[in-house]
Amino acid sequence: MFHTNRYEHSRGFIEYRTELLTGIKSRICPERLKRGIGRPDIPDYPDEGCPFCPDLVLEATPAFPDGRRVQIGECITFPNLFPFSSYHIVSVISRDHVVRRFSARQIRDALSAQVQVLSEVPGYVSINWNYLPSAGASLPHPHLQGLADPVPDTLPQKYLDGSKQYYSQYGISWWGVLKNKETETSRRLKGTNLFWYAHFVPIGEKEIRCILPCTTVSDFKGHIPDFAEDLIRILDFFQDMGNNAWNMSVFFGTETDRAFFSAFATIIVRINPNSLCTSDTAFMEKLHFEPVILTLPEDLGKLWCNNR
Repeated sequence: MFHTNRYEHSRGFIEYRTELLTGIKSRICPERLKRGIGRPDIPDYPDEGCPFCPDLVLEATPAFPDGRRVQIGECITFPNLFPFSSYHIVSVISRDHVVRRFSARQIRDALSAQVQVLSEVPGYVSINWNYLPSAGASLPHPHLQGLADPVPDTLPQKYLDGSKQYYSQYGISWWGVLKNKETETSRRLKGTNLFWYAHFVPIGEKEIRCILPCTTVSDFKGHIPDFAEDLIRILDFFQDMGNNAWNMSVFFGTETDRAFFSAFATIIVRINPNSLCTSDTAFMEKLHFEPVILTLPEDLGKLWCNNR
């Protein structure tokens, strides 16, 4: 499933890994853990003026074209006021502005709301989570983001293309082979409801993936309770290790991809939670492999000319 080379040095080693299906590469450098960066707590964030808090959310956020917002339990879902996708929604997970430990019910309700809305939208869908500003969250108040576009983003495109080619060549699903290969490795997270494992060529720190038993976002509905229960255990696991910020994405295919593609989730931790700034890399940059840019290159050129 992957190729690895190890370079030994005086303080340890570096492993260069390449995933054979996609060509994705990463470098694993365990010695760098000894730098001691990061902090084990979640900072306090003031809730004054937060548009996702209960006293402002209905006033400060937009409604869907029919005038509604989707409310399930604590969760409220609405269109993103500043979208970077052809269809972009937000699900506020909790009434509380800062949450240090989530419940399975909170996660289940938020995912259910995302699926309810996104199942009605054509295209390639993902459900995403930036938790805390150090993970790129524009607001610390916890929320999911759902995207749908006519074509897949860079990372899922790599897996769709590779999976289709593998299926064409061998007549079986690469995802089934992956599960069989990972079942007995030390990377497998045993005791979970669904199939979770530490991905062998990680694209972020402590990356954990779930191979879902479905393809489309509509299929996902019946697996949400198991997924939510597993996710809470994984988040608790991360927090017990002192990692309190994360990015998560769940990628889905379409009906035409069913024979060769499995929906999958990936979650990585982010280092250095802090209340002073918002990271300029979030789930799009880290997990979709697509940067979200704020400034048009044409405008930048004009600004250069106007300020010389």
